Amino acid sequence: MSKKKAGSFKDGIQTFGRSLLLPIALLAPIGMVMGICSALGQSYMIEKFPILDAAVLKLIISGAKDITSIIFNNIPILFAMGVAQGMAKKEKGIAVFASVVGYLTLNTVMNVFLKNTGTLADADTMAQVGQGMVLGVQTLKTEALSGLISGLVAAKVADKFYNLELPLAFAFFGGKKSIPIITFVCMIPIGLVLPIIWNLLISFLISISFIFTTNYIGSGIYYMLHRALIPFGLHHVLAAVVRFTEAGGTYLINGTEYVGILPAVNEILFNLGPDSPYWAELMPKLTSYLGGSQMLTTLFRIPAIGLAMYHTSYLKNRKMCKGVIMTCVLTAFLGNITEPLEFSFLFISPQLFAVYCVLCGLMTIPYQFLHISIGYIRGTIFDFGIFGLMYENTHWLNLILLGIVNFVVFYFVFKFFIRKWNLETPGRESFEIEESASTLLKDKNWPEIARIVVENLGGPENIVHVENCVSRLRIDLKDPEQVNQTGLRDSGCAGIFFPSKNHIHVVFGPHVEFVRNAVDKLLKG
Repeated sequence: MSKKKAGSFKDGIQTFGRSLLLPIALLAPIGMVMGICSALGQSYMIEKFPILDAAVLKLIISGAKDITSIIFNNIPILFAMGVAQGMAKKEKGIAVFASVVGYLTLNTVMNVFLKNTGTLADADTMAQVGQGMVLGVQTLKTEALSGLISGLVAAKVADKFYNLELPLAFAFFGGKKSIPIITFVCMIPIGLVLPIIWNLLISFLISISFIFTTNYIGSGIYYMLHRALIPFGLHHVLAAVVRFTEAGGTYLINGTEYVGILPAVNEILFNLGPDSPYWAELMPKLTSYLGGSQMLTTLFRIPAIGLAMYHTSYLKNRKMCKGVIMTCVLTAFLGNITEPLEFSFLFISPQLFAVYCVLCGLMTIPYQFLHISIGYIRGTIFDFGIFGLMYENTHWLNLILLGIVNFVVFYFVFKFFIRKWNLETPGRESFEIEESASTLLKDKNWPEIARIVVENLGGPENIVHVENCVSRLRIDLKDPEQVNQTGLRDSGCAGIFFPSKNHIHVVFGPHVEFVRNAVDKLLKG
């Protein structure tokens, strides 16, 4: 494979990973609401707080739970739309519409296949053979895979056929209208082949799942790889695979088989509760792949790294870097976005990032030994309060003790290596940090930030394309030599790096979308 094709493939994988951010971003707040409602509706919670048994309050809680659960019951179609929107370069809106058409078609075709091969299971046994109801159709429970395939096909069709010209008699069906039609046709053979491939894939994933699902050390390996994939934007893909497919294991709970980590957690956390024997048996393992182990990073490791950076910063820059570091730490603490701080040292010292990944894996291993059982998806302080303190048998005190050990280890390791390798982490730059750099983001001065970004990227004529992910601007350039990194830092960004020759990432944290909007406006004149 040529370097150009390899780079194109790499960019495609990164774009695919970023496309999962849209549905995942929806799952986080909806999951929080669903989690709160499910927790408050538990019988043991009602016993502790009798007011929860009031008719009106009970109706509100149960209603909100049912409303939010519809999102989690349709994760694959959310993935289909998210991938179509993220991957399509042309006619994104039509691609999203076509992805839904493709998803419906795929599941119906698989239903036809199962019927005609005599493998359509009875309602009582369909869960045991990997079948289930999807939007009223009994089909294979391919979960996220069916959504990902539908989204990818729709995006590819949109890019290839958005300008399709047909003979006059069929001209009405050409152009944009052809996209959902062609997607529909493409999904038919896929739906006939997928059941065969799916059975082989299940066997393969089960054969390698021991890597991630091995008791105690499996979650450590998973978490090390999860951190290591962050620079490539692939950590979301790994998380999705473990959460929603056989790679995360299959779990038999009260006679029903649950595929992946998250469905099993949902059943135990929201339906069975802490008094269930499955809680003690499975929750320490399951939650070590979710928010419970993530809390070690957001609540302890990131603050420790931030403090190490602050204590190793130069005195002349300490006042300015304090705001930057504090913002990065709070972003992780409150919002589970760790990238701004991670990127502040990732590309100036890949070896330190490697140490960070290994430490994250090793320091996660004790989680299961300590029987910690804290959900949910995200690892914020809010999750700790709701799913740690408000639930019984979570062993939240053990998480704090393990977190303190993590804090101490990460603080001293980072402090040592920052000084040993003389790294230019925030506050240790070779140039003075302008005071305006720390106030622009605080003041939400998006036009001025955009002006600084565009000017120091070589001007509008040097900028080919601008997009953003959850925390960073991603910009294609004509000539990377025109970039002034020193001047670019005056924008208040947390990090700058080149993942490829003509592509730059500028880290702004959760405000990046507003920066991107201002940059787009400036470029349009």
